[in-house]
Order: sequence, then C-alpha cells, then structure tokens
Amino acid sequence: MAVNMLNIEGLERLDPQAPVVMLNLMRFHARSRDGDGSGWDAYLRYSAITVPMIKARGGTLLWTGEAKVVALGPHAGNDWDFVALVSYPSVSAFLDMMTSEAYETQADPHRVNGCAEHVIIATSEAYSKFRTK
Repeated sequence: MAVNMLNIEGLERLDPQAPVVMLNLMRFHARSRDGDGSGWDAYLRYSAITVPMIKARGGTLLWTGEAKVVALGPHAGNDWDFVALVSYPSVSAFLDMMTSEAYETQADPHRVNGCAEHVIIATSEAYSKFRTK
C-alpha cells in the first residue's frame, strides 16, 4: 500500500503489541491496470505474495468471501467485491509488513493494478464465542 495511504498516525495511537484483525474491503477493476487479466487476477497475484508475508509475521487469513449486496445501510459507495479478515499478532507486525521494501516493490503493485478501491479497517475484539479467557 502506498505508504502515503497508510494511516500510520492512526495506527500509532493503537497499542503496538495488541493483536489486531484487519477488515479488508475491496472493489476490483474490470481489467488489471497493467493489462494482465482482470482486477481479480491481479489481486490473486497480490495474495500469492502477501499470504506468506502475513504468515512470516505470525498472522493468518481468517476468512475471505465475495461481497454480495448491502443488506443494511447506504448502498451508494458500498458496492464491494471482496472481503477478507486477516489476523496479526500485533499492530507492529502489520506495520512491519506494510512498510517493508518487499511489500512495496513485490506485492503492492499487484494490489494497485487490481483494486479500484481497497479499505483496511483495524479492529479489536469486543466479543467472541471462541474466547478462552
């Protein structure tokens, strides 16, 4: 992600050692901006590079799925194609990946080519039926 789009100031207000789940909302270009297939194809190339980066930092892909329709709330501007939940052991791990040279040079170009819009929202757990504490 272009570092200028990364909300480093906002992320630095979070506890750097706290676990975080990133909610990713994506809208794809019909065609990849580099002309190599569809926006989805470019996103698959991005994922092939980033999933190992996530795992190397102790993170995991929790869930992905197609966004089908806005069920409640404003429809305008909320026509997403794909959703992903990615867990990181810490905010620091996420920042380390997103600001790495490998991410910037190897992964991000595919994301930019594939995504017309990509929003990532940092979340913290409020409730989980799986909580063990």
